[in-house]
Amino acid sequence: MWQPESDWVALPGGSGTSTVGVWRTALGGRPVVIKRLGSPQPGDPAVLSDRSHIGYWRREADVLFTGLTNETPGLQAASGSVEEDDEGVTIIRDWVEDAASSGLFLALSIGRFAGAHLGHPQFLAHNLMRDRLARVERKGGWPTLARTTVADVADHLWTHRAKMLTLLEGVPQVAQHGDPTALNLPGRSGDDALAIDWGTLGHGPVGGDLGYLSLSAREEFEPLLDAYLLGLPEGVADHDAVVLGARIVAVYTALSRAEWALARVAGGEGALAGKYRHPAVAPHLRALQRTFGHMEALLEL
Repeated sequence: MWQPESDWVALPGGSGTSTVGVWRTALGGRPVVIKRLGSPQPGDPAVLSDRSHIGYWRREADVLFTGLTNETPGLQAASGSVEEDDEGVTIIRDWVEDAASSGLFLALSIGRFAGAHLGHPQFLAHNLMRDRLARVERKGGWPTLARTTVADVADHLWTHRAKMLTLLEGVPQVAQHGDPTALNLPGRSGDDALAIDWGTLGHGPVGGDLGYLSLSAREEFEPLLDAYLLGLPEGVADHDAVVLGARIVAVYTALSRAEWALARVAGGEGALAGKYRHPAVAPHLRALQRTFGHMEALLEL
């Protein structure tokens, strides 16, 4: 049975369905990060074996093994290798120092990456938002948000989610990282950002990565949009398509995260409103507040 070495230092980031753990160590004096992915077992969800689904268990390993993102514009993979056995795969990659990149640089980078030609490997994710919302639907939707001041808006947007997903699929589909946060894009290599997690790589709506990034970036949406458009190659998509893709992804992601966070604390004593400042809830509500302008625009569609 595969086991980590006793001197490896455990790192956060091991909460994925197939992620056994993440550790930092040194091999031959070279600082590295080791990530272990366990293969699906009998009784596990079928989506773990669906190569196009967001939950596909070994996508990150396949991306690194094929070198698909070693030289892509805007975003590139940190150097690494993959070892496989009967129980799963082990990813060994270089430790990436935090370059403290601004949100503007990351927006520029994901805009450039949207012009990358990834081809059509079977392991690329498709329909990320559709898969994510299907997972939310299986858990009952957004019932906790019905107890908040955004109840009516949330109900409208949840009811019209199929329409919004259709709109997303109608804008140009481009290369997307799928989870572009500062934590997942920590390093720099020349003019490109270095990404350390490729588990959601695939094709999706132009602007989708921008909407996702905007929820955690320090900068406001408009300057992030300008940076993304500056990086986006000419002819890929126009301004309105980028804004639509970003808005839908940002709003539905923020609402789903807020529901998840509130549901975790809702069962305790006291009114739900009294838990808005809970440290596990407040960041998600602040991100939700940043999307209010986007919500208003979507209500008019």
